[in-house]
Amino acid sequence: MASINEQKHLVVVVGPTAVGKTDLCVQLAKHYKTDIISADSRQFFKEMSIGTAKPTAAEQQGVSHYFVDSHRITEEYNAGAYETDVLQLLEKLFQEHDVVVLTGGSGLYVRAVLDGMDDMPEVAPSIREALTRKYEAEGIEPLLQQLQQLDPAYFGQVDKANTQRVIRALEVCLSSGQPYSTFRKSEKQERPFNIIKIGLTRDRTELYNRIDQRMDLMLQQGLLDEAKALYPYRQHNALQTVGYKEIFDFLEGKYDWKEAVRLLKRNSRRYAKRQLTWFTKHPNEYTWFHPQQWQELVAFIDEQVTNAKQQL
Repeated sequence: MASINEQKHLVVVVGPTAVGKTDLCVQLAKHYKTDIISADSRQFFKEMSIGTAKPTAAEQQGVSHYFVDSHRITEEYNAGAYETDVLQLLEKLFQEHDVVVLTGGSGLYVRAVLDGMDDMPEVAPSIREALTRKYEAEGIEPLLQQLQQLDPAYFGQVDKANTQRVIRALEVCLSSGQPYSTFRKSEKQERPFNIIKIGLTRDRTELYNRIDQRMDLMLQQGLLDEAKALYPYRQHNALQTVGYKEIFDFLEGKYDWKEAVRLLKRNSRRYAKRQLTWFTKHPNEYTWFHPQQWQELVAFIDEQVTNAKQQL
């Protein structure tokens, strides 16, 4: 990527689900006459539209969106592959644009682009499938106990409600025979472009109301039918996520529809809280705005662009 220089700028816009990233980033892309790269690890998949709040063609307003509908649900795709693919794409986009927008709420995928991913060993699909089956049959507790035995260091820091991360750590432990934590060097990679980090947030009550309204809209749009069509693929990593797991459990008779809807909303709110926790781990890393603070936000980006040029 040596052809990119530091006069190129990646504007990274993060925030919790339903905060308003899509609308604001489309306006940013139009303002800077550029394109958008999605860092939403569920919007990659063609078959997952309603449950991921994937932007429609009308919502995209003619702005090019990359990594939306880019993969099939049957494809295995991870943050390491995403890092490689996005860096290659940026090399092309920066030949045409001085500014590119990257946005999403998947913290691991954002970090992969900004800081790089540690090299992880190959994992046999059979190990992942066995762990997923164990989780479905026995719940998260036996997996947590196993992780505590195999990698107490990572067990002490992992979000124990995040099934995907627990399974990911275990599959690396079991595949390599070494603790997952030994592969996590966290050595930040330097990028040959300027990075401008922006967070979007709202008052908690306002955000939670928006999440509830979005979930009602998803259900009206046919989320139940979409989940039914995806039910045969429910063991895939991409579907171990809020919005689908609750309906899969309903389809299996674990609770009634009223309870499914309650859990959809509750778990979506909890997911938003985890997203905010991820992005605020380092308080000064992102500069935060309400999505309606358009003028302040653009002024901040322009100031960062100017500062970067002066430092060259």
